[in-house]
Amino acid sequence: MSTDARSRPADVAAVLVEALPYIRRFASAIVVVKFGGAALAGTSDPGLALVSFAEDVVLLRSVGLAPVVVHGGGPQIAELLGRLGIASEFRDGLRVTDAETLEIARMVLVGKVNSEIVSAINVHGPLAVGLSGFDANLLRAGVRDEGLGFVGDVHAVDPTLIHGVLAQGLIPVVATMGSDAGGQAYNINADTVAGALAAALDAAKLVVLTDVDGIRANPADPETTIPRLSADELEAMLASGAASGGMAPKAAACVAAVRAGVGAAHLLDGRVAHAVLLELFTDSGVGTMVTL
Repeated sequence: MSTDARSRPADVAAVLVEALPYIRRFASAIVVVKFGGAALAGTSDPGLALVSFAEDVVLLRSVGLAPVVVHGGGPQIAELLGRLGIASEFRDGLRVTDAETLEIARMVLVGKVNSEIVSAINVHGPLAVGLSGFDANLLRAGVRDEGLGFVGDVHAVDPTLIHGVLAQGLIPVVATMGSDAGGQAYNINADTVAGALAAALDAAKLVVLTDVDGIRANPADPETTIPRLSADELEAMLASGAASGGMAPKAAACVAAVRAGVGAAHLLDGRVAHAVLLELFTDSGVGTMVTL
């Protein structure tokens, strides 16, 4: 047997020992995990990335945490729009959404991406339940900006349904569509929903998975990833434009969440295998942690 083969069990044991205090600390804690469409679309093998993510979520539940998955689907929506010959327009990282685009977004988010994530988790047992913001008035929404069309902002969150699902030992998987009191549907940015839901659930953690390795001092240089930031520091980066484009709503959601009482928010690269476990259960982590 080679030296590498002999050392492997010891390495595995060391990882488990390192994880133990974190597992104990967050036993029964709610962890909201936002799984962005970019985390899938940015990989060479989206199927493998989804399998890895599902394993992470199932393991969180298996060791006593209460994961809640919130997902986007921007690249998947863009792909279908492109196939249909419909151009996409973005403003501050948000897609301008007319009635036709709204219907396509609903088809992709609720009908495709949600079911794929639920199915990937349920390979490990009858664990996941697919939901959307329409269900039991989970997400009450209103227009964010008239210029964006049917892009919504979260006006209220009723977490009753989520608490009920968690009480049954199940994993909610939430597609980020919502509606106003009159029933008008809105597509809501998944980062915004994840932050608002984490706050409403008094979550211990908000984890935002994307296609970069965290907040960078220089967005073009991966060597400048910042391991830890305060909410004030991250807000200053937003104001200066250092966190912009698609990162802006993610950073804003993290700031809002921790200021609303969420213990910590984490931004990390969902393309990295088992990134959630590495961030939550190891000393070094793999992304940027935001705290008060």
